[in-house]
Amino acid sequence: ELKEMQAVFEEYEQWLTREIDESGTVGAAVAIIYKDQIAFMKCFGVKKLGSEDPVDEHTVFRLASVSKPVTGVLAGILAQEKVLDFDERVSESVPGFRLASYAHSQELTIRNILSHTTGVVPHAYDDLVESHVPFGTIFSRLPQANVSAPLGQVYGYQNVMFSLMDTVLAVKTSKNYGKLVKEKLFEPLGMNDASTDFESFRNNPNKAYPHRGANGVYRTLPYNDRYYCVAPAAGINASISDMARFLQSLLDKEKPLLDAEVQQTIFSPQVVTYLRSGYFRHWGGVGTKQYGLGWRLVGYKNRQIAYHGGYVNGYKAEIALCQQNDIGIVYLTNSPNTVASQSIPVFLKAFFEHVDSKVILTGTEPINEEHLKIQGS
Repeated sequence: ELKEMQAVFEEYEQWLTREIDESGTVGAAVAIIYKDQIAFMKCFGVKKLGSEDPVDEHTVFRLASVSKPVTGVLAGILAQEKVLDFDERVSESVPGFRLASYAHSQELTIRNILSHTTGVVPHAYDDLVESHVPFGTIFSRLPQANVSAPLGQVYGYQNVMFSLMDTVLAVKTSKNYGKLVKEKLFEPLGMNDASTDFESFRNNPNKAYPHRGANGVYRTLPYNDRYYCVAPAAGINASISDMARFLQSLLDKEKPLLDAEVQQTIFSPQVVTYLRSGYFRHWGGVGTKQYGLGWRLVGYKNRQIAYHGGYVNGYKAEIALCQQNDIGIVYLTNSPNTVASQSIPVFLKAFFEHVDSKVILTGTEPINEEHLKIQGS
């Protein structure tokens, strides 16, 4: 089957090579996983403008918000190990936890945190994160953050509230987020380049420098340590080889990383997301837009795609997974531009068209009407 798909991979490689070249992208890396195998991996360009040092499969990029899907999966592993329950209340493990509303303080659950349904005003205290205020200080200010919606009902995107996972996990396991994610995910999966702090990033000789620009004109930026204080939401550093292994583990049917029940929970819609119209403009026809636990869930071509994007000054990361067709893709770059936004939909569209044309020609797989109805188109 891999052979049959080779044409799709080759066509995509040609498209991507051309786009990266024409856009003046400084450096990038892409990996495609099919049926738990790395079907395609390629690195482009250099780590730093003006250098001859090429991006390779171990070059580390910042994942920014693509850290959230990793945290969702980590929570799933801990749920399997009975360390946590998605519906347990934060107030049970974090004594003295307070939000502006007494009811929210008492009733907020891990599920609310991971699905951005905490009721707290979106992007609460991101300005403090940008200003390098330590998480402990931000945590102490949470009671002043506006609560604008009932728990569990309205999507309000968060970095600070999402990173309460660090506090909750530290209380429950006596280990911080960095240590836990290393122990439960990075080490077992062989994600040997991955880390969760600025020091590790800065000291790694094989890292991609951040760049900014447009229309092929880029300049190198100084790397910054913003967002590491909210590591579960935006602080992971990883290479394309790490992220390929992460996707492989989620598509492995022989030795599944997550048991069926936990997997179902993470990838089940928890809330409808209202995103500005341009968010999926390169996808061309997205149906349902929802959020699971750490993952966006998108109805696309009669399938559910688990997806997330991440951006932090000078870096862009994109990841997507369709378990129905055993396919996953991840794209990392050190010079954000529209190629990054197109990298996933261009591939998925070609891949699904190939799969669907095969189904129509052979008539082997009847289309599941029930599935279509649920997922939207």
